[in-house]
Amino acid sequence: MAVCETRARFSPPSLPLQVTHNTTHFYTEIPSNISNDPSGEVVLGVDEAGRGPVLGPMVYAAAYCSVHYLDQLKSYGFDDSKALSAEFRLGLLQQMCETADLVENVGWCTTTMSARDIARGMLRPVSHGVYNLNEQAHDATMALIQGVLDRGVNVKRAYIDTVGPPDKYEAKLSRRFPGIKFTVAKKADSLYPIVSAASICAKVTRDASLATMDCSGGKWGSGYPSDSKTSTWLRSQVDPVYGWGNVVRFSWGTCRDALEQGGGVNIEWADDIETETYGVKSLLERVPVQPQQLESLAVSTLWYGSGVRDFDD
Repeated sequence: MAVCETRARFSPPSLPLQVTHNTTHFYTEIPSNISNDPSGEVVLGVDEAGRGPVLGPMVYAAAYCSVHYLDQLKSYGFDDSKALSAEFRLGLLQQMCETADLVENVGWCTTTMSARDIARGMLRPVSHGVYNLNEQAHDATMALIQGVLDRGVNVKRAYIDTVGPPDKYEAKLSRRFPGIKFTVAKKADSLYPIVSAASICAKVTRDASLATMDCSGGKWGSGYPSDSKTSTWLRSQVDPVYGWGNVVRFSWGTCRDALEQGGGVNIEWADDIETETYGVKSLLERVPVQPQQLESLAVSTLWYGSGVRDFDD
């Protein structure tokens, strides 16, 4: 019982000290048995947690160790994080942070992608290029791998839980990192212990992040759209103008439905910029839009900043 109480108080170091709605990154120190053998081959695994929920962040994590340590890693019971209890997951991550054998041999890192940043990318205007969830996931994975390489780790093999078709994703990663042999597979977290370790890091970090943001007293459920508690909370908390706070992924269809059904205000945005395509010469020779033209629009950018004065005045 004492062990359980200790684990219950454990907070993952990947959790920011203060609640934030910005994307954050965390890297452990390079394990001593890796830094002491800089030419030794290292294997790395990547997995995520929180791809489907409408609430909270999506966390990508990478774990890595020497190829000679893989058999030892298996003995700790790493498996698909979804197949393990929350208490067991927390205990495994605590061991990764406190047990000397694991600290000296296994490094890990996370990218906690905030709900606000996820939605911001997905809701970009078409003219700016929509940044869909798969592209965001690919970029997060490649940034984690690059971050490990930049720290001098000699990664030679990598196992990745797939996003989209495995063969295309594997080819994309191989082009970006030609010195690494990639294996991209479905359910990689249940096939490769190093991916399982990454899965634990991602899942515990997401769960802890969501818990620190929970302003509902536990009423918002798991955060998945299919959870009746979550959908009920979304409908009950929707503001007709602002929707919700930054913990909600506005780009999810569940949010659109809740806004429409909750009396959300429809807004028509007037476009101050003409939509025609111009060459460079014609663009530079264009006559600027006159203020009186902007004033005639339903919503004009002339309003923004007008009448603003310093608080000290």
